[in-house]
Amino acid sequence: MAAAIALADRGRGRTAPNPNVGCVIVRDGRVIGRGWTQPGGRPHAEAIALAAAGEVAGAVVYVTLEPCAHRSLRGPACADLLAAAGPARIVIPQRDPDPRTNGEGIARLQAAGIAVTEGVGEEAAARSIAGFLTRRRLGRPMVTLKLGLSLDGRIALASGESRWITGPEARAHAHLERSRHELIVVGRGTLDADVPALDVRLPGLEPRSPARAVLSRGGGAPAGWIALACPEDIAAAPADHVLVEGGAGAAAAFLAADMVDRLLLYRAPILIGAGRPALGEIGLDRLADAHLRWRLHDSRMLGSDSLEVYERVRS
Repeated sequence: MAAAIALADRGRGRTAPNPNVGCVIVRDGRVIGRGWTQPGGRPHAEAIALAAAGEVAGAVVYVTLEPCAHRSLRGPACADLLAAAGPARIVIPQRDPDPRTNGEGIARLQAAGIAVTEGVGEEAAARSIAGFLTRRRLGRPMVTLKLGLSLDGRIALASGESRWITGPEARAHAHLERSRHELIVVGRGTLDADVPALDVRLPGLEPRSPARAVLSRGGGAPAGWIALACPEDIAAAPADHVLVEGGAGAAAAFLAADMVDRLLLYRAPILIGAGRPALGEIGLDRLADAHLRWRLHDSRMLGSDSLEVYERVRS
C-alpha cells in the first residue's frame, strides 16, 4: 500500500476533478503491474496497472481508493474492469465519498467473488488525496499556506527586501510544492511589488507550473491570471490543491477565514529585527483560541534551513 500511495503522489495537482490514485498488483511476492491516475483524470490507476499486468488470476490488487463504480464517457468503471479481470483480492484504505461509488464498488467486486480488505494505510492514503477529500467535505480546494521567515518571524527587511531569506535547498523544495498544486495565490501587494513569475523552476518539472491567482479587494488581474476578491472565491477555482505564497495580507486573509488546511513554515537561521511580519491581523480575540488548532505532521532540515509542516485540526 505504501508503494501505491507513492505512485498516487505522482499525480497530485494534475488529476482534478478526479482523485490522484495509485495502484500496485502483486502475485507470488512480485509486482506485476502498477499505475497512477494520469493528467486530467484519465486513464485511472487501476486501468493502467491491469494493462501492464495482463493475467491477474490469484493476484492481490492494492489501490489507494475504492475502485469507481460509475460509468463515464471517458472510460469504464474500474470496479467492472477488476471484476472482469478476476484477481483474488482487492486491498483499499478507504471508500470513495462520491455517492456514485461509495460502497457500490466494493459490492460489485464482492459479487464477482473477489475478496475486499478495507482500512489498510487509511491515514496516509487520505493525506495523499486530501485535495479531493477536502473538495467533497468542505466544498472547496485544500489550501496550503507557505511562509519563508526568519527565526523572529519576519518575511522581509523593513525596506521590503526579501531575497533571499531561505537558502537554495529550501527554495527548491518550495518549487516542488508548487508543482503539486493546480493554483497558486499571492496578494495584490506582492504582485505589484515583486511581479513574481510563480512558475516551477526545477529541471523536468517546468510543465507542472500551476495557474496563478491574485487576491485583491479591488478585483482585476493580469492577463492569464485569476482574480479573487476574497478567500472564499477559491471554491469556484478549477483546482483541488491551492498554494498561498504571499504576502502577509493574503496569508492573514486565508487564516482569518479559517481556510488554511496545511502550513509550510520554512525558517532560516537568521534574525532580522524590525522587519516586515509574516502575518497581518487574523481575527484572534483570545489567546486560548489559538491553541489546539494545528498539529505538527513533519519536520526536516533543508540545508541550513528548517521546514515544519502543520495540519489544521478539524472535527
